[in-house]
Amino acid sequence: MKKRVLSILITLAFVLVSVIGAHAASTVKIGFTYIMSGPFSAYGQFAKQGAELAIEEINAAGGINGQQVEGFFEDSTGKADVALRAIRKHVYQNKVDMLIGLDSSGVAKTVVPSIEKMQTPLIITHAATPDVTGSVCNKYTFRISLNLAQNVKAAALLAKETGAKKWTTVGPDYSFGHQSWEYFEKYLQELNPTTTFLPKDQVAFPPFKTTDFSAYITKVMSSKPDGVFISLWGGNLIDFVRQANSMGFFNADFEVLFSLGAATEVLTALGDKMPEGLWVGTRYWFLANDSAMNKHFVDSYFKKYGAYPSYNAHGAYSAVYAYKAAAKKAKSTDKMAIVNALEGLKIEIPTGTIEFRKGDHQAVTDAHWGKTAAAPGYPHRILKPIKIFKGQDVTPAVSETGCSLGAAM
Repeated sequence: MKKRVLSILITLAFVLVSVIGAHAASTVKIGFTYIMSGPFSAYGQFAKQGAELAIEEINAAGGINGQQVEGFFEDSTGKADVALRAIRKHVYQNKVDMLIGLDSSGVAKTVVPSIEKMQTPLIITHAATPDVTGSVCNKYTFRISLNLAQNVKAAALLAKETGAKKWTTVGPDYSFGHQSWEYFEKYLQELNPTTTFLPKDQVAFPPFKTTDFSAYITKVMSSKPDGVFISLWGGNLIDFVRQANSMGFFNADFEVLFSLGAATEVLTALGDKMPEGLWVGTRYWFLANDSAMNKHFVDSYFKKYGAYPSYNAHGAYSAVYAYKAAAKKAKSTDKMAIVNALEGLKIEIPTGTIEFRKGDHQAVTDAHWGKTAAAPGYPHRILKPIKIFKGQDVTPAVSETGCSLGAAM
């Protein structure tokens, strides 16, 4: 009797292990790493929502190559060491097939050199430093979102149109802020050689943890510029606008360009406190494309979450679909097969058709700018008019990026 019971238990255990193993084998795993806590957590929360919507849609349609998709989410906290631990957990503990995410340029620049060692493809959806598809590029790293150089080239084209001659900046005191200003100077000088730029000791680079911007606002206003290029983002930008309003910053006689002022996270938080008539940029604008795909994305997102999608939601959503397209092209979820399939991949996403360049893995994608405007039916400012800069017109040549990728093997 005991032998019979033992035999039954062994058989049941074998069946259970087989079922679990079959389930694991039939699941495609994606690891997401974003800022999920702290003052910049709205970006990570929007990204998580975009990713979950894509996974839900894809699974309902049969999955990726017939396999269901499972998402794992980790908090980077905006710190490079934490982000690297999170990504290692995804790769070595969660055994993910694909990595998606990263918000901070500083974090991305530190993390990306380790991605090749993990031999797991990564699609960056937010961090904008040109270096990750430039000087520290590698065959496993891709970026689906607009990078800093692309967005700033659009800003420079707008700045030229304003006629402002003397420019200054306010940007975060790390790679993103400094590189934004360097590229802005470079591109605008090329477009209009008579333009002048205030020296470094007269521009403003507040530390990332700044909450009181009054001294920086005073410094900029005292320098009497013709134009101010602002690359603050997230909570920094929200605090800056609120304080600048009370100090008369937007009533001064100079042009103002916000490189990431059209992030819906920022616009939602500010509501009617965001002044009208300012030029603001974004990596995706939900009203800029009337395609069926964009309409589906906006409507589905609003129905599920009761809000309009931000560029971070769009980036995560689109990256999941890009992975699906690569797996379909490769007829496999093998990691190296995915790398090969992503190289040169053209895909329609809500913002339009993009292509991952083979030479640096940067997506050639459009840049969206517009002027802030109040509009009935919207809880925040919208962009009116909208100005779209075509990807091929704002994307630097591969030879200018510092990236030297060979063909993926």
